[in-house]
Amino acid sequence: MDKIVYSLIRSKRRTISVEVTEDASVIVRAPKWMAKREIEAYVYENSDWIRRHLDKASKRNKKADDRGRITDNELDGLAIMALAEIPEKVRHYADILGVTYGNITVKNQKTLWASCSSNGNLNFNCLLMKTPEHVRDYVVVHELCHRLEMNHSRAFWDHVGTVIPDYKECRRWLKEEGSLLLRMNRQ
Repeated sequence: MDKIVYSLIRSKRRTISVEVTEDASVIVRAPKWMAKREIEAYVYENSDWIRRHLDKASKRNKKADDRGRITDNELDGLAIMALAEIPEKVRHYADILGVTYGNITVKNQKTLWASCSSNGNLNFNCLLMKTPEHVRDYVVVHELCHRLEMNHSRAFWDHVGTVIPDYKECRRWLKEEGSLLLRMNRQ
């Protein structure tokens, strides 16, 4: 079995952890005081998990590479579509949730689907227009629920669930399929 190559980041943390990144690299975070042999042992003990996740990341990257890059013209078209659709969704769901909001902006974001600032301004990724409609609805509701809870507490998810009962499926779609869209936009 091949040795796992990883980057080591030492800090004042108390525990060791391993991360397999989107680009199929491995990062190990360990306390400053931990001996190198303990770190190696941890990586070895978790090698099956690491290899499974490296394989998944490689397959995702290949799938994104096969789909190609999103062109600037396509991004412009998606932004126009998003500006036509998303504000109406925001108004609709804001009424249901009984919340207010500030400005709505559509951007070409590299890593985020959307965000909500503390003063209620909403930013949405134009790539949302390449997602199924129920996923777009979920993202809008997710951001509007931050007007009720500026965190991801149980109360926050309860608010989301009252409007989008299948929100976990939407989150799964964004994690699996949506990550490919974001990756296609970064190539």
